[in-house]
Amino acid sequence: MPQYNRKSKATTKGAVMLSAAAAMISSRSGGIRVAKAFSMPSTKMAASPSPFLRSSLLFSSAASADTDTATDAPTLINNRLSRASLPSSLDARSLSENLEVVLSHLTSRRASDKTLEDAKTISALNSDRVSLIQKRDVSLQQRNECSAQVGKLMREAKGEETDEIKSLKEKASKAGDDAAVVEEELSNIESKVNTLLASLPNLLDDVVPDGKDEGANELVNEWGDVNALPKELGWTEEFEPLWHDDVATNLGGWNSEAAVGMSGARFVSLTGSVARLERAISSYFLDRASEKGYIEVSPPLVVSRSALEGTSQLPKFEDDLFKIVPESHTCNGEDAFLIPTAEVPLTNMHANQILEEADLPLSYVAMTPCFRAEAGSYGRDTRGLIRTHQFYKVEMVKITTPETSRDEHEKLTRHAGECLEELKIPYKKMRLCSGDVGFSAQLCYDLEAWLPSTKEYREISSCSNTGDFQARRMALRYRPEAKADEGEAAAAAKKGGKKKKAKKPKPVLCHTINGSGLAVGRTLVAVLENYQTPEGDVVVPEVLRPYMGGLEILKKK
Repeated sequence: MPQYNRKSKATTKGAVMLSAAAAMISSRSGGIRVAKAFSMPSTKMAASPSPFLRSSLLFSSAASADTDTATDAPTLINNRLSRASLPSSLDARSLSENLEVVLSHLTSRRASDKTLEDAKTISALNSDRVSLIQKRDVSLQQRNECSAQVGKLMREAKGEETDEIKSLKEKASKAGDDAAVVEEELSNIESKVNTLLASLPNLLDDVVPDGKDEGANELVNEWGDVNALPKELGWTEEFEPLWHDDVATNLGGWNSEAAVGMSGARFVSLTGSVARLERAISSYFLDRASEKGYIEVSPPLVVSRSALEGTSQLPKFEDDLFKIVPESHTCNGEDAFLIPTAEVPLTNMHANQILEEADLPLSYVAMTPCFRAEAGSYGRDTRGLIRTHQFYKVEMVKITTPETSRDEHEKLTRHAGECLEELKIPYKKMRLCSGDVGFSAQLCYDLEAWLPSTKEYREISSCSNTGDFQARRMALRYRPEAKADEGEAAAAAKKGGKKKKAKKPKPVLCHTINGSGLAVGRTLVAVLENYQTPEGDVVVPEVLRPYMGGLEILKKK
């Protein structure tokens, strides 16, 4: 899991929505907020008590014992079945009805055999659920019919309990008990399916290329000339550009030994002009995002387990997180964690809410420290700032409708790319392949900046469209704008009657998008390396000079 992967013109509507959000992020009840994989409706249950009724976003509200639907055979795209039949993220029912498509996407992601088996298990459990619902509904119908007969006979007998009434009461009681037993079985299935669904990654957008790893990522476009800045700064053919940590050391701003001494490996302390340059980069990114309409947020750095489940870092990536011991702090009884990215609190600000379509898209930006244990990166990028446990990142998040999410994803990615262009740092835009795309993303672009010390491009931003994958987990929905039926309106006008009010549409899952705009530490790396001079100085990029008090050159000590 890459360290930086996942990743003012503030409007009044967005500012109002922030008022109560921060307190909610760290205070939700445990477990995945949408804790139900199924809904259990039945036309036979009008008289049944509430324990037999469940609401759910992880199973279609139209669920019934009969789950057969007619679908066209999916086509093969990028060596996997098209997800055209599955425009939304998975629930138990859609997975069961499209199992071959799901297995095709998991295989394309190079998922483990266990993950493939988990998908098959969900499908099997869903079949069990269907038969159990039929069994439960029969018992509930029998209970309701017996109860109705008891009421009728009691009225006829004027309150006297006859043998027939006693018999019917016993039958109603037994039927209710039978239904309760089945309900318990359904609850157990639901719990198993919730756990298994949480372990499955998002389905892939059809445009994602097939491939095993980053070597199969697809170049979308590249910007800049890697020789332009060297020529401008007077690099000669003999000059060997230094690593960023050596450049920072020459400026008197690198103190890794002190950081390691107090905090351990993969921590760094920056001082003087280098620390100031880092701050200038973050301020520039924030101001630029605000100019593009993003609302700046200062979010909590400690979040609950359920917040991380909502954005899908949990349960799969717990080893990569910094967990706070319960004796020190809990989030209203839940496990507490340091944030791995501002994506978590920014997206969770609207968890369990129903927004209005007129308020979308919402665009947020935050600059925060991020904390990652990097459990799976032992021995990789041990030098410098490329991969550390603590780093600063400016994160951009958008909450959109399904219809606008693709365009908004492109806009967000473009906003990140423009930062590099204004810094005059060459970069590539890559479309990640199926084996490299992140767990929650259906489509992801990486921006890779040029580093002259190693003569390679390195990831500096990941911009992901998760579709409704995160929104389903955190119950984030919007209500589409009501549209009056033109035919009914015309008929009413013709008759001189009043115009009927448009029906209130049902809430729909939002889409969420996130991306680094940019990773501050890695941008500092790119600036130090690309703007170094043969004399050991560093020229301050023009767009950063206002944030450096007009300073144009950082001098070698």
